[in-house]
This record gives sequence, structure tokens and C-alpha cells, in this order.
Amino acid sequence: MAEALKHLIGAHTARDTAEALSRAWPAFAAADFLDNVLPQIDARELMQRGQLIAEAMRRHLPQDFAQAAPILAACLPDGNRPGLGGWALLSFNQYIAAHGLDHLETSLDLLKALTPHFTAEFGIRPFIDRDQDGTLSIIAGWVGDPDHHVRRLASEGSRPRLPWAMRLPKLVRDPKPLLPILTALLDDPEDYVRRSVANSLNDIAKDHPELVADFVALHRPDASPERLRLLKHASRTLLKKGHAAAMANFGFKALDGVMATLTLGDTDIPFPGQLGFGITLINGTEAPQVLMLDYAIHHRKKDGTMSPKVFKGRSLTLGMGESLRLDLRHVFRPITTRTYYPGEHRLDIVVNGISLASASFHLAASLPESGR
Repeated sequence: MAEALKHLIGAHTARDTAEALSRAWPAFAAADFLDNVLPQIDARELMQRGQLIAEAMRRHLPQDFAQAAPILAACLPDGNRPGLGGWALLSFNQYIAAHGLDHLETSLDLLKALTPHFTAEFGIRPFIDRDQDGTLSIIAGWVGDPDHHVRRLASEGSRPRLPWAMRLPKLVRDPKPLLPILTALLDDPEDYVRRSVANSLNDIAKDHPELVADFVALHRPDASPERLRLLKHASRTLLKKGHAAAMANFGFKALDGVMATLTLGDTDIPFPGQLGFGITLINGTEAPQVLMLDYAIHHRKKDGTMSPKVFKGRSLTLGMGESLRLDLRHVFRPITTRTYYPGEHRLDIVVNGISLASASFHLAASLPESGR
């Protein structure tokens, strides 16, 4: 069994932090700091463990953030100087976000120095929320930084709907201030950065689909293969929903004369188990058709209604009068993010965002609730 995430931070983290802070500032009361942390840390979950350490830091560092900031900076690795890295720096994020809000430039400089050693995307968000214009004007200057971690922080830290982090409601409502930053990073040499840009655009697409479809249309002509992959990944939510403009951006036009048939290997599926199904696609036109083939499982909910989830399939071109047979399977197994309920489910075959064939099946066994 995999170790629980909360163990990424523990007593060892508190001791490493105390040692680093003592090296950086000999007046640091390491014993008192550990007395505040160690008796409580095992009973807490991951983020709360980080917060516990951050709160103990507040008690034992100078109360003036301007005096505390250089101590934190001295705890980071620098050249041959060892320092803290990894999950130990979650507490630094939390400390800076809580106590550095009145020191925008100092705090952002510190988060910029921190991010090569552990992401600073959690720490930067309260600054964007409080002073969006001031914060974005600073991080916009990071898009040309030689360190790809810093460039990624400019896009990842400003994502409107970053998972595990506070939402940025102003940017959810109006994400246009992000577009210059994302545009500047479209052709970043690091895939790590480009994936972050795609994820930010996908966040935006959930609330402003037309804005993202238009952005992709603007930047798709003469795009490199790397940029094209970024733009398609950025459009994934729109493509799953069959958004017409997003589909057209990638050559998936409205269907004309394409037919699909669906056959199920079995209509009674045990849990765990798998659903086997076959799809036959027929192009009944006199021109090739560019197709995006997906499928949707309509999961039965506790109240008997159904909730669809689209699973990405493949892109293909079907020649004039051509037919194609595909045999696929969908596996049902325990996962933490879904509770499966027995009863009727439905499978849809989705081509260019349109359901062309559908069949029902019965999921025969249920699980105790383990997710939503």
C-alpha cells in the first residue's frame, strides 16, 4: 500500500527546518520551535502539517517580515551552500502568504528564489488575490527568466482554478490580464512550462470558452508541432464538449454522412470488471472526413440519475466510402474519486462532439462509498 501523502511532511521536516533556520539566524529558538510542532504534527493531514510549522515559524522568527525574509532566503540552497528543498518549503509558502502581504516586492522575490527548490504556486496566489495588477506586473517580468521553474511559476501560480489551491475569483471572472503572460510562454523551450500554459488556458476555457477558442484560432496558424500540442491540450475541455469553434480549430468539422454502429461484448458487467465494445465507422460521403472519436460513460448516481464523463479516444481520417472497425474496452475498478452504483449505465460513441451511437448496460455490483 502506498504511503499516505501526509507523511511527506513530519517530524523530520520540522527538525530540518529548525536546523536550517538556526544556521541562518543563530538566535532562533530551535528547541522551543520543536516543542510547538512535534507533539501535534502526527495528528494532522498534509497541508495542516505545513501550516503547523509555518505558525511555529511565526512565533520564533522576527515579527517584522522585512527582517524575517532574509533569514528565510538564507535557508535556501545557493551554489554549494546546502539548504532546504522539497516539501519542507511548503511551510515557507504558507508563512510568506500569511505574513508578507504588506511587502509585495520582497515576498515575490523570495517566492521567485524558492520556486527552483519547491513550487511557489501556493504562496503566490494570496498576492494575486489582494493586488492583482501589482502582482501580475511583477510576474510578467519572469517570462524571460533563465530558470524554467520561474517561468512556469508565472503561468502556474496565476491559474484561475489551480487544483489544491485557493481560487482566484477575479481571474475566473475576467482572465484577459493573463493572456499576455500565456502568449509570451507559448513557445517556451521547456515542455514543463508549456504544459502549465495549456493547463491555465484549459482553466479559462471552463468559464470563457469563446475566449480560449479565439485565442487558439489566433495562435494556431503556422504553429510549430510543440505549440500545436499545447493548443490542443489547452482545448481539451472544449473538445470533449464538442464546442464548434474549438473543433474547427483542429479540422474537426460538422459531421456529414458519417455513421457509427456500436456493439457491446456483454450487457452485464461485474465490479470490478470491464466493458468490451466494438465501433464501426462508415464514411458515406465522397470526401475524406477528419474525425475525433471519443466515448462517454453515463455513470449512475446515488439518486438514480446519470452523469456523463467523456473519455478521449483518437483522431483519424476516414477516406471516401471507407469503413473502420475498432475494438475497445473500458475498465471499472475502485478509484478514490468516484463511487459506483449498481444498475443501468449508458455508453455513447461521440464523433466530433456528436453522439452517433448509444447502448445501455448494467453494472452488476456496487462498492461501499469511497469517493463522491
